[in-house]
Amino acid sequence: MPSSGITAVDAAAKGMKLERYASGGALLLRRATSAKLVSASSHLLFRATVLATLALVFLFTLHYPSLLSRSFHLSAGGSDGSAGGAHSSSASHRSLLMSSASYGGAAWEKEVRRSARPSRDGGISVLVTGAAGFVGTHCSLALKARGDGVLGLDNFNSYYDPSLKRARQALLASRGVVVLDADINDGLLLEKLFDVAAFTHVLHLAAQAGVRYAMEAPQTYVASNVAGLVSVFEVAAKHADPQPAIVWASSSSVYGLNTDAPFSEDHRTDRPASLYAATKKAGEAIAHTYNHIYGLSITGLRFFTVYGPWGRPDMAYFFFARSIVAGEPITLFRAADGSDARRDFTYIDDVVKGCLGALDTAGKSTGSRSGKKSGPAPLRVYNLGNTSPVPVTRMVAILEKLLGKKANKRIVTMPSNGDVPFTHANVSHAAHDFGYRPTTSLEAGLRHFVDWFVNYYKLNTKIAKGTRSSTAADKPAKKKKAAAAMSASS
Repeated sequence: MPSSGITAVDAAAKGMKLERYASGGALLLRRATSAKLVSASSHLLFRATVLATLALVFLFTLHYPSLLSRSFHLSAGGSDGSAGGAHSSSASHRSLLMSSASYGGAAWEKEVRRSARPSRDGGISVLVTGAAGFVGTHCSLALKARGDGVLGLDNFNSYYDPSLKRARQALLASRGVVVLDADINDGLLLEKLFDVAAFTHVLHLAAQAGVRYAMEAPQTYVASNVAGLVSVFEVAAKHADPQPAIVWASSSSVYGLNTDAPFSEDHRTDRPASLYAATKKAGEAIAHTYNHIYGLSITGLRFFTVYGPWGRPDMAYFFFARSIVAGEPITLFRAADGSDARRDFTYIDDVVKGCLGALDTAGKSTGSRSGKKSGPAPLRVYNLGNTSPVPVTRMVAILEKLLGKKANKRIVTMPSNGDVPFTHANVSHAAHDFGYRPTTSLEAGLRHFVDWFVNYYKLNTKIAKGTRSSTAADKPAKKKKAAAAMSASS
């Protein structure tokens, strides 16, 4: 009996253990199955995430140029110079990569070669960026007139009325200069152009202009003045064979808070007063890098308040003339100490002579596609100014006389928006190296501008003759009201 009892108990215990083992095994099996399902789900989720990430990267890569081009079309991209003005927010954007696809073919290549081919012995072939801009148009006309080959690029953004840029394009076309509707950040197009035409020089004038607008759209300045400059240098350094010499537009704004006068290339430029100035200073540092590493011959030109016919409507002299004719008030700035703002106004013809002089004396690049350079290449920077600062109030007085109408002036203290109280150029280096000597007085230069202004906007010609008795003046046909008061800009 005892033996049987023990056996029964043992059997019951074994049964319970077997049952626990069975239930435990089932639990382990369920857990293992669940773990496999979780693991499989995790792998699927991981793969889906990777695929989605790759898709997003692909889409971003595909569309980044159009996102970049957005900054050029935010109604605030300039082709040249510096000033701020009114802007539209409904500009259209296009993919820069798509623009490359629209170029090509035998007929297109033939037209590019024709425009870029010099017509004189010893002539140079120049790719001009920002060619439909103010300075770009005048330089392109001057180069073509002396028998050089010229091909232009411009993205025709809406920083100011694009119809003025289209009119400049038409003027250039009438002189045999082709200006392509394209963007400097389109590296594929730039490469294609250097494959088609053997450019000896690049005159890089395309840039986002404006001191004040930089406070509203800073990314625009980085996209154009930094990324755009790098784009041009990259193609010139790594794709062009042989490498061209490059002359590009810096700005007098790089002098920033410098108080030594007249401004010399030897003065400090490490205290910019605006983001616009900072991007131009960054451009000078980038130029040093590409010269040092790749042997590019690079010349920077610091322009001082360029004015004249076919000028930019956002610049002070142009904006003031338009407002005077329309009977609208203008705002003049005074420095904190009560003195008038003064600018070294430089007439366009003088600036063109400086640009062509810089091109003619640029010297050759020393690099190659292989990345090796045969020796050091020229790296230069020059002031192009008039050497005689004039109070902005004096400029307004001249316009009043030429237009035959008094301005409704409002004088305020200059705000802290990046403007500086005065600019004054020392041009001794440019005079020594390529004979730069400005000769046009402000009175003569503004007379040329007003003659063009009256003709272009079809105004009552009596106004331009200074007939004060005439009060009925046609408003400019293409006039747009500015959103902010303007003053002279560096």
